[in-house]
Amino acid sequence: MQKRAIISGITGQDGSYLAELLLEQGYHVVGITRRTSAPNYWRIEHLLDRIELKAADLLDQLSLIRAISDVRPHEFYNLAAMSFVPASWEQPFLTGEFNSQGVTRVLEAIRHVDPSIRVYQASSSEMFGKVREVPQKETTPFHPRSPYGVSKVFGHYITVNYRESYGLFACSGILFNHESPRRGLEFVTRKVTDAVARIKLGLTDSLSLGNLDAQRDWGFAGDYVRAMWMMLQQDRADDYVIATGVSHSVQELVETAFGHAGLDWHAHVKLDPKFLRPAEVDHLIGDASKAKKELGWVPTVDFKGLVTMMVDADVERLKGSTPQAENRADRSVQHR
Repeated sequence: MQKRAIISGITGQDGSYLAELLLEQGYHVVGITRRTSAPNYWRIEHLLDRIELKAADLLDQLSLIRAISDVRPHEFYNLAAMSFVPASWEQPFLTGEFNSQGVTRVLEAIRHVDPSIRVYQASSSEMFGKVREVPQKETTPFHPRSPYGVSKVFGHYITVNYRESYGLFACSGILFNHESPRRGLEFVTRKVTDAVARIKLGLTDSLSLGNLDAQRDWGFAGDYVRAMWMMLQQDRADDYVIATGVSHSVQELVETAFGHAGLDWHAHVKLDPKFLRPAEVDHLIGDASKAKKELGWVPTVDFKGLVTMMVDADVERLKGSTPQAENRADRSVQHR
């Protein structure tokens, strides 16, 4: 029997890579998407003839029940979220509705329709925030430093609660930062690589950033979605930290990206206080030894490989562009 999987957030970075992986594994893949005036399918355009899309919303319990009842999936990957940390200070209530109560709605829908469905919940390293130990592992206490981090803690623990209270096969992946050429332009990694490509091609001449000393454990999204799938293939549901175990500063990110393009970053990077967070997280670096031991998961792309991959992809995307054409393209992306 062909396995069926639902992915919420299929139009996002992780959703697109996960859909590719599941298709390779022979799954029937169904993505649930919110109804919007302008479809946001650019990451999955190459998959539209091989996947099924259904309208559903984490804010609408009935739509989730209908989608799950129609598909009867073997696995449900809940990747949908309000995922841009800085925006969570501006929209804390909406962040909570999606990232906290949205998770509860998914779990309740599964519990009522078919409690045998295996569930993956996307947790986040931002839950550690003001870290209690370095590196962070599954037993490290949480101290979130943003509304996003707080909402993810709720989503994490409600998943644990449904596993313990109702016996659901529900796993949380505590994923550290994972990037790719499909990352949104508002995230610092893609902001840097996109700017490097534009500077290289003469489309702009500067890049404004906030805290260059902030450190993150950055990995490749394609590696991390493989860990999601592996969690749901185990005999017992559990939670796992997924990380490379190596951290780098934003300045290292900048140096690597500009260096790969043959540019001097000092000549182009400007510091702007408006990009500083109200409360910055501390030294985020993950200990994925449990995932390596129990799942057999290991990352395949290192930091330099990730950054150069993203710079090359942005240069290729922007080749042949003019400043006027790029202004129009930027407006189109913003409307997606």
